[in-house]
Amino acid sequence: MSASNTTPAPRASGTWLQRWEPENEQFWNSGGSALAWRTLTITTLNLTMAFMAWFLVSALVVRLPQIGFKFTPTELFWLAAMPGLAGGTLRLVHMFLTPMFGTRHVVSLSTLSLLVPLVGWFYAVQNPATPYWVLLVLAFLAGLGGGNFSSFMPSTSLFFPKRLQGTALAIQAGVGNFGVSIVQFVTPWVIGFSLLGGAAFMGESQTMTKAGVQSQVWLQNAPAVMIPFVVVFGISAWLMLKSVPIKANFAQQFDIFRSRHTWSMTSLYIMTFGAFSGLSATFPLLIRQIYGGFEGAPDPLAWAFYGPLVGSASRVIAGPLSDRLGGARVTHWAALGMLGATLWVTTLTAPTGLDSFPLFVAGMLTLFFFAGIGNASTFKQMPMLFEPRQAGGVIGFTGAIAAYGPFIFGMLFAWSFATFKSATPIFYGLAAFFAFNAALNWWMYARRGAANPC
Repeated sequence: MSASNTTPAPRASGTWLQRWEPENEQFWNSGGSALAWRTLTITTLNLTMAFMAWFLVSALVVRLPQIGFKFTPTELFWLAAMPGLAGGTLRLVHMFLTPMFGTRHVVSLSTLSLLVPLVGWFYAVQNPATPYWVLLVLAFLAGLGGGNFSSFMPSTSLFFPKRLQGTALAIQAGVGNFGVSIVQFVTPWVIGFSLLGGAAFMGESQTMTKAGVQSQVWLQNAPAVMIPFVVVFGISAWLMLKSVPIKANFAQQFDIFRSRHTWSMTSLYIMTFGAFSGLSATFPLLIRQIYGGFEGAPDPLAWAFYGPLVGSASRVIAGPLSDRLGGARVTHWAALGMLGATLWVTTLTAPTGLDSFPLFVAGMLTLFFFAGIGNASTFKQMPMLFEPRQAGGVIGFTGAIAAYGPFIFGMLFAWSFATFKSATPIFYGLAAFFAFNAALNWWMYARRGAANPC
């Protein structure tokens, strides 16, 4: 009898597990499964806070003009874009961290780093005289939350057998993505009153003017309510997590770039998560720019959170579906769905009144729905194309590049509104990109006779 069967239960020596064999059924059933699912739960809670911190700026930026900050639409899109620039860049660092330092150190310390932008925004929004460059720096620092994804997700891929990785990764990413909806949903509510009943504790209120009506708001409440959760989740990760003994130094991890699948999967994930993250960050401003000029214009934050909510939910659902049907097949239909939804939206971006607003929201939610499905299915494809350590690296790298979505979309929409006074050209460009990726996935992975079906 092999050693792997005589000592099946996972054991830890300090931070690192002594061995980890999720494909060994006896090992998995003798404690491996319980530890993997516990790790998934803890890291998912931490990832949710990371997404909330990352997209906090998208919820705050639409309120800044109403409390006295004097910014142009281009400057507002730049603020919304900066977390995406930072998130993508920091993910290029995070993709190497798990094999070097382990799950426990990476998850706990990365989560606690979110305190920096949260505390900064708590103070900055209380003073309309805060310089624009300070807000740009704080918006960039919010990208610390975006960076976490590319170390958390590769960690999860190491803990689960291939047959369950589509489900596990979809649960973690999908629930983590809910952080976008949470922060966009909670912000309008929580800024409406002084927490703990004391302005001295929570800071002074601001006067918000909307449609000529003034009201008191506490914009600093949005980051303030997140700070205790960050502290608790970060400390819990340090106390409860262990690390899988799959290690590699910085140089060894560059082997993933020699595979053509790394680059094709990167393009597919830009299509799915790049669109999800980019539209999540800019959806409130799109509503404001396209429909905000009409009498009785909708409150962007009353509608924008539905987009990431739908995309997050569909990602969770699509994980088990991808395990059952195959990731490539699900990605194929997700890409076609995104293409159709985008063409629909192009007919609704030059309105003459509010009558078309419900259809615009419906088209955007359809786009978010299929993007969420594609987010899950592409993460099923990667573990099937690579061995575990390389799969984790590819997941981290593709997540890093796609995380530039908020920055790219912010810049593109800012340029489009400045040049054409419309978002329509960007949606036409997205339709072309989605069509390309649908063809790429079909040819390489989904068609009958494909060399690498996954």
